[in-house]
Amino acid sequence: MAESLYNNQDIREETLLIIKNAMVLSIDSQSNYWEQASIVIRGNTIESVGKIDVAEEKYPGARVIDGSGKLVMPGLVNTHTHVPMTIFRGYADDLPLHEWLYEYIFPIESEFVNAENVKLGTRLAIAEMLRSGTTTFNDMYYFVDEIARVVDATGMRAVLSEGLIDFAAPNSPTPEHGMRLSEQLINRWSNHPRVTISVSVHAPYTSSAKLIQDAKKLADRYGVPFNIHLAETRKEFDESLDRTGFTPVGYLESLGVLGANLIAAHSVHLTPEDIELYAQRGVSVAHNPECNMKLASGVAPVPALLAKGVKVGFGTDGVASNNNLDLFEEINTAAMLHKLNSNDPTVLDAKTVIEMATIGGARVLGLDKEIGSLEPGKRADLIILDMKQPHAHPVYNIYSLLVYSMKGSDVETVIIDGRVVMENRKFMYLDEEGLYAKAEEVAAKIKERGLELSVLNGKKNLHQS
Repeated sequence: MAESLYNNQDIREETLLIIKNAMVLSIDSQSNYWEQASIVIRGNTIESVGKIDVAEEKYPGARVIDGSGKLVMPGLVNTHTHVPMTIFRGYADDLPLHEWLYEYIFPIESEFVNAENVKLGTRLAIAEMLRSGTTTFNDMYYFVDEIARVVDATGMRAVLSEGLIDFAAPNSPTPEHGMRLSEQLINRWSNHPRVTISVSVHAPYTSSAKLIQDAKKLADRYGVPFNIHLAETRKEFDESLDRTGFTPVGYLESLGVLGANLIAAHSVHLTPEDIELYAQRGVSVAHNPECNMKLASGVAPVPALLAKGVKVGFGTDGVASNNNLDLFEEINTAAMLHKLNSNDPTVLDAKTVIEMATIGGARVLGLDKEIGSLEPGKRADLIILDMKQPHAHPVYNIYSLLVYSMKGSDVETVIIDGRVVMENRKFMYLDEEGLYAKAEEVAAKIKERGLELSVLNGKKNLHQS
């Protein structure tokens, strides 16, 4: 792994980077789009953007990137995922959520989730996210200190949290231990420019009322996001009504934990009253359309949420249930899914979708003052797409082009916090050598153990070649 970039002196206040002659989509409040513009980055901050004079004598010593034939836009924000689960990609497909989780994922995680495999899975995930234009992700998993170290070393930006749950987790024997660990992590990484530690509880059906309430209090005390999987399946919805007398959202309201720092992942099965509660309490939603389709969980009522002013961003979920981290694919799917589901082609228009993937995701994570748009004073998190290819022309509407035509593989260069972390699809701080072979080596062991568990438990064999 590359050495830590934290406090690295290659990014100083006087460091200058200029991108010129590019198409620029700002996603700012004026929805500025320039067919030819420039961006000046000083240190980690955007100094200016638009039709500006970038003559070399005005910015002596600046590094200049020629943006001719390129499109510059804010980096994409993944509001919900589990990045170390890349090592389980394809392990247990074509199953309903409850069976997938309890009979396959939880058992195999208990044996293979360790510090080394978490680092491996995180490196693989970050490589995939950078290649497809994601510059910030919100993660819930285990061994978060290891995830944070990889994020630091690769130049990524992330909001990270230990997944608190009512049974022993891979690096936490009790929920109480997990709570203490979460607080330690918040303090340990509190001054990092690209790592935010948040608090997460897995779900109402795997976590006690006390754990949910205590975790929310911890998040509130430190002013960090609070994540939970919520109202994902009809089974969860119905069992919540039977067990508590409330919908999953109503149950959290009864516990007093709905609030402006709560990020509710999935939020598929919501009543009109649930949506009103979200709006009243300022709850945000991480929408995971492809995962919800693949597990047949349903379609989240995103148009109704947006109509009520609820903040919604896109998430991929983990690749064990998606099976990729490509947000360009996610936004394309979402735009068409909601049109089909509502029988209305005007629903979730392209501009709305692009905003959800950028500034909308930043709002969900509470980072919209720092990232999500290209504006002076904001952190320089942006991506450069190659427009010199057939499917990028002609350009009638830039938002429509991005949603319905462009792909994650069109991302050529990625800049995070003012630092070029991928250029011409080559990673600057992430070593690919041996990464894919190591992932296959671990996967072979997982597959072998999965076969053994299938025989022992009389389950269907999902791993036949």
